Amino acid sequence: MIERPEARFQPVRYNASARLLHWLTALLIMVQIPLGVVMSYRGNVLNLWNYTTDFLYSAHKSLGFVLLILVVIRLLVRMIAGSPPPEPGLARWQMRIARANHAGLYLLLLAVPALGWFGASLFPALEVFGVISLPSISGADRAASDTVFTLHGLAAFLLVALVALHVGAALHHHFIRRDGVLRRMLPYTGRR
Repeated sequence: MIERPEARFQPVRYNASARLLHWLTALLIMVQIPLGVVMSYRGNVLNLWNYTTDFLYSAHKSLGFVLLILVVIRLLVRMIAGSPPPEPGLARWQMRIARANHAGLYLLLLAVPALGWFGASLFPALEVFGVISLPSISGADRAASDTVFTLHGLAAFLLVALVALHVGAALHHHFIRRDGVLRRMLPYTGRR
C-alpha cells in the first residue's frame, strides 16, 4: 500500500472525547458570556425584572451548572487519556505560555461557575432547569451575594481574555505559521 504524502503531515490529535468536550465548552462559553451580560444589564442597570429577565437568569444559571459538569468531565478525560505531545517546532517559551494559558483557562472554567453557585447560594436562588434545586454551599446573605456575583463577573471577563489569547494563538498557528496546532483539536482535519 502506498502512503499518500499528505498523511505524513497529519498532526497527533487530541482524542475524540477531548475534542468533543472542548467544542461543547467553547459553545457554552459563547452563549454564557453574552447571556450573563444581557441579564445583568436588564436586572442591575435597567432594573427591569420581568419574565424575560427571570428566564435569562435561569438559563444562565442552568447552563453554568452544565458547564461546571462538562469541565470536571473534561479534566477527568485529560487526566486519564492525557494529551498529545507538543507540536514539533514550538519554542520553549511558546510551550510555557500555552501551558500557563491552559492552566488559567481550566482554573477559571471551574472558578466562574463555582462563584456563580456560591452567589446563588448566598442570594438564595438555587433552582436550575426549573425543576432541580442545587444544594446550598452557604447560608443566605444577600449583601455577600452582591460581592460574590461581582467576583463571578470579573472572573468571567478574565476568562474571556484568556479565551481570546487562546483563540488568537490557535489562529496564528493555523494561518501564519501553518503548523498543526489547531488541527489537533479540530473535529475533522481534512487534507493539509
